[in-house]
This record gives sequence, structure tokens and C-alpha cells, in this order.
Amino acid sequence: ENMPPSLTAALQEWESLEKEYHQIQESHRLYLQKLEEVSKLQSNCSSSIARQRSRLKDMSQLMKKCNKERLTEEDVKTLDEIKEHIKARPNTFFEMEAFLPKKNGYECHYIKNIISQVSGEGHVKEFAYKDEYEKFKLYLTVILLLFAFMCYCFVSYRFVDAILNFLLVWYYCTLTVRESILISNGSRIKGWWVFHHYVSAFLSGVMLTWPDGYLYQNFRNQFLAYSLYQSIVHCMQYYYQSGCLYRLRTLGERHNMDLTVEGFQSWMWQGLTFLLPFLFFGHFWQLYNGLSLFRMARLPDCQEWQVSMCGISFLILFMGNFLTTVAVVRTKLKSKDQAKSKGQ
Repeated sequence: ENMPPSLTAALQEWESLEKEYHQIQESHRLYLQKLEEVSKLQSNCSSSIARQRSRLKDMSQLMKKCNKERLTEEDVKTLDEIKEHIKARPNTFFEMEAFLPKKNGYECHYIKNIISQVSGEGHVKEFAYKDEYEKFKLYLTVILLLFAFMCYCFVSYRFVDAILNFLLVWYYCTLTVRESILISNGSRIKGWWVFHHYVSAFLSGVMLTWPDGYLYQNFRNQFLAYSLYQSIVHCMQYYYQSGCLYRLRTLGERHNMDLTVEGFQSWMWQGLTFLLPFLFFGHFWQLYNGLSLFRMARLPDCQEWQVSMCGISFLILFMGNFLTTVAVVRTKLKSKDQAKSKGQ
């Protein structure tokens, strides 16, 4: 069956566009690769120049020692030649550094930012920072998982628990700082998932200050089991969300600066709904922790303020996590029903 001429022309044009699109993708990949190579060369040049300057200072000191010794006329001539070369080096380095990024001064920083924006170097650094953030989250989550497992199964010393809680405080505080930088770079992180880390940092800080005693020991294993479960779920989320984000970025459906999160967002609906039971179980465990702590706070021998503070923190985490996840699920189900009704 013969195709209409217009359809044949459209298909030929589309085939040409597809070929050109793949060429653009390959060119862009090479462009980013070369930018990264340039950035590495700049760093290597800057560090090599700094190292040369330091070694030249040491060389000057060595030359002074040589002058104090008895030297032949030929030795003196050799030393003079070396001195001339040493004097010429700073000018050469100055010329080299004119083509390298400057680290000092507001004007230099401003000019560098403009050059970075024009050349695309800034975007490469933003992506690199995002990747570092993701790796930091994964590595620390694995360390916290192993630490919580060790405390739960093998070690029962309060100072070891304090190290775990200190790690949690440092981890969540670092996340909040890095996330604020990523948001300014264009990452889209929902408000609750940022605030969630502030609450978690506060909770870990209160746990760190909770003195050892009957009530602490009574809650200890429950908290360690919860921490262990949360770390396992976070590792699962990182693994599956990374794959899902990569696929969606390739299809052009997600932004390059989008991040993995410790909850559930709308883009996870296709392919990651199997994580919902694990998330809801973790949310209700937070509720259980909060209620357990409030029950402890009502005991006559409860003197520690940390009990009620931890209880409030767990309840805030439960309400924020649960309501945010339910809102996402409800929105997606609603849009799915609307799509079905339109199809009918």
C-alpha cells in the first residue's frame, strides 16, 4: 500500500531529526567530558604552581647555606645561574595564573562566576556537588546502619550510643547545609523533606544528651531497632530512586538537579509504589515511639526532660511524613481517576 506523499515526507524528516538528535546527545556528552578535563587541568596547574613556589622558597634557603661554604669559581657561577632562574620564575607563574581561575577577591570571584555561566563550568560543578551529596547520604547511611546493628546486637555501652547519636546529629546538620546550597543551585526539594532533617537533627541532639538510667535503657533497644530499620529503608530508597531518576532524566521528564529523598514524591508513582508499605510502617513506628515516650513521661520517677522532647519530635516526624505521603498518594489517585474518566 502506497503511503501519502505528506506522510512519507514527514517520516523522512523525523528520521533525519532522530539522527541529528543522537549526534547532539553525543556532542553534548563529549562537551561535558572536555569541561571536566579542563577543570581537572586547572586544578592540577594551580596546585603544581603552589608546590613549585613552596619548593623555590626552600631552594633559596638552601642557596644561602651554600654561600657560607668555600666554593670554586665554577660553583659560584652555577649558583648565580640558578639564582637568575629563581628570580625569573615568579613572572612566569604570574603569566600562567592569568589564564587560571582566581580564588581571592570579590571582583575575581564575580568574573569567574560570569565565565562559569557562559562556559557551562558552573553547571558541571553543580552536578558534581549533587553527586557528592548523594554519595555522602549513601555512605553515611551504610555507616549508621552498621553502627546501629553493632549497638543493638553486640555493644551496650552508653558512650558508644553517644557516638551513634553524635553521628546522627552531624549527618542531619550536614544534610541541611548541603540541601540549602543545592536548592540555590536549582534542586527541587519539597519543604517538608528539608524541615524533616532539622527535626531529626534536634531529636538526635536530645537523644545525645539523655543521661543513662532506667528510662533510657528501657527505650534504647526500641530506638536502635527503629534506626536500623530506617537505615535499611533509606538504602532501598536510594537504590531504586537513583535508577528511576536516571530513567526519567533520560526521557526528559525530570530535572538534572533532582535528588533522592527519604520519602515519597509524585515522580515515584510509576515503578516505586512497592516502597509505600515500608514507608508507612516506618511512619507508624515513629508514632509508636512518640506514644511510648509520652507513656514514660507520665511515670512518677521520670525526671528527664529529654523523654517528652523526644516524644514531641517523633510525633512531629510522624505527622509530617504520614500527611505528606498520603497527600502525594491521594493526588496521584485523583489524577488517575480523572484520566480514566476522560478516556471513557
